Amino acid sequence: MRTLNLPLRDWAGMRVWVIGASSGIGAALAQEALQAGARVALSARRAERLQAVAGGHPQALVAPFDILEVDAWRERHAQICQAFGAIDLIVFCAATYRPERSWEVDPASAARTLQTNLGSVYTGLSTVLPAMLERGSGGIAIVASVAGYLGLPNASVYGPTKAALINLAELLYVDLRPRGLSVYLINPGFVQTPLTAKNDFAMPALQTPQAAARAIRRGLASGRFEIHFPRRFTLALKLLRWLPYCLRFPLISRLVHP
Repeated sequence: MRTLNLPLRDWAGMRVWVIGASSGIGAALAQEALQAGARVALSARRAERLQAVAGGHPQALVAPFDILEVDAWRERHAQICQAFGAIDLIVFCAATYRPERSWEVDPASAARTLQTNLGSVYTGLSTVLPAMLERGSGGIAIVASVAGYLGLPNASVYGPTKAALINLAELLYVDLRPRGLSVYLINPGFVQTPLTAKNDFAMPALQTPQAAARAIRRGLASGRFEIHFPRRFTLALKLLRWLPYCLRFPLISRLVHP
C-alpha cells in the first residue's frame, strides 16, 4: 500500500513537542523519542512531573503550561522555537476522562473535558501551523482513542471528543498533506494510565505506556496515517463498527450488561 505520510525512521536531531508529557502515553513517548536521539520539549501543567520524566536528559526541554490558556500556547511555542529553531513534530496527547453514564454527566465537568480533549488541540494547531506551512514541512500527531470508533457507555463525554479528533485528523490530512505536512492519527486501545485507572471494569488487551510508545514509534516509522494498537483488540472494534445498528447495539449492550 502507498505510504500516506513521511516515514519518521531517524529521530536523531528531530525537534519534537509532546503535549501531555507528564504521565501515561505522553511521558513514555517523550522518553522513547529522547532515547532515539530527538530533542524533545515536554509540556503539561505539572513542572515537577515533567522534570521527573525528562530525567535531566540534555536533549529535553521542560516547558510547563496550562493548555487551556490561549496566550500560554504562544509563549511556549516561541520559547521552544528559540531553543530548537523549529518544531518538526507536535504530538497532542493531553486528555482528561471521567467514566460516566449519560444521566450522570455534569455540565461543568463536560465543558472542561471538551475544552481539554478537543478545544486545546485547535488552539495548538493555530499556534504551530503557520510556521510549519511556511516551511512546507512538519508533522502533527493526534492521539485519539478507539473510544471514538463507537458510542460506548461510560465514555459519555470522552468518547465524543475522541470521535471528533478522528474526524479532525482526517480533514487535516486532506488539507495539509498536499502542502508538505504529515498528519498521524493515533488510536490506542486500553493503556495503563491514570485515566484508565478510573475504570472499574475489565479492560481487554491492556498495554503498558512503554508498549504503546513503541507501537506509536513503529507506526510513525512506517508512515501510516492511522496507528492503532493492539491490533487484536482494535481490529475487533473496527469490525463491530461496520455492523448495522440492529446488530451492533445488541452486542454492545451484551458487553455492558453480560
